[in-house]
Amino acid sequence: MMKNDVMLVVGAGQISMAIARRMGYGKKIILGDRSLDNAKAIAKTLTEAGFDIETFEMDLSSRQSIKEMITYAQTFGDIKYLVNGAGVSPSQASIETVLKVDLYGTAVLLEEVGKVITKGGVGVTISSQSGHRMPALTTEQDRALAMTSSEELLKLDFLQEDKIKNTLHAYQLAKRANEKRTMYEAVRWGEHGARLNAIAPGIIVTPLAIDEFNGIRRNFYKNMFAKSPAGRPGTADEVADVAELLMSERAQFITGSTFLIDGGATASYFYGPLNPNTETGMAEGRG
Repeated sequence: MMKNDVMLVVGAGQISMAIARRMGYGKKIILGDRSLDNAKAIAKTLTEAGFDIETFEMDLSSRQSIKEMITYAQTFGDIKYLVNGAGVSPSQASIETVLKVDLYGTAVLLEEVGKVITKGGVGVTISSQSGHRMPALTTEQDRALAMTSSEELLKLDFLQEDKIKNTLHAYQLAKRANEKRTMYEAVRWGEHGARLNAIAPGIIVTPLAIDEFNGIRRNFYKNMFAKSPAGRPGTADEVADVAELLMSERAQFITGSTFLIDGGATASYFYGPLNPNTETGMAEGRG
C-alpha cells in the first residue's frame, strides 16, 4: 500500500489551519494540540473539505509528548512537512509557561523533527514580530539561545525569572530564541536534505490575538493599527501566503531565515510614528 507524505501540524489554531489548507491536500496531516477538542474541531472542518487528517493530544512543553506524536505520525509514512503554530500569549500565561512552551517546546520540536525529517522535507515555525522589538541581546546571549542543549536552555542566567521584567519580556525572549533556533536547526536539517524557516507575524486576527486586543496592552495595539503602514491587523491567510512560498519548490535556496510579516509595524516602531520616543508612539509594555 502506497503511503502519502506526512505533514505534522502542531497547534490547532487559525494560522496552522490556514497553512494546512494551503499545503496539506494529498498529504496525511497529523494535527496535534494540547486540547483534543480544539484539534477535533479543526480536523472536522478540514475533513469536510476533503483533507486526510488525524488528531493527536500533545503538549509542546513535553519532550516525551512530542516524541510520541512523531512516532504516531510515522505509522502513516515519512514525515516530510512540519507546521508549528503552537504557543501561548503573554496575556494568557505566566513567565514560566511562556518560556516552557514557546521557547523550550519549540526548540525541542525542531530538534526532534529534524532527526526524522525526510530528504526534500521542509518546516515552518510561527514566531512573532515581538522578538524584533526587544533590545538587542549580546552576541553571547544570541549564541546561547541558538546552540545551548535544549535541556539546558531554561537554565541560562538571563532566562531566570528574576532577570525577566514581565510576561511580555518572556515572550519576546522566546520569540528571539525561535529565530536563533531556526538558524541553528536549519544547519542540522540541511544534513538530511531538508529546509527550515520561521515566519514572524504581526497582529493576526485570531482568538489568541483577540485576547491581546482586550488585554492590558489593548491601547498599544489600537495605536499600532492606526500608525503602521498597512493600517490594520493581518489575516491567517496572509501568513499562509508566505508559508506557501517557503514550503514550495520555488524556495529551494531559502533556509534558516525568519520572515517578518507585520504590515510595517516594526518599521514604524523603530523609524516612524510608533517609535516610543516620539509623541505619537507608545511603549509596548504600557496599556
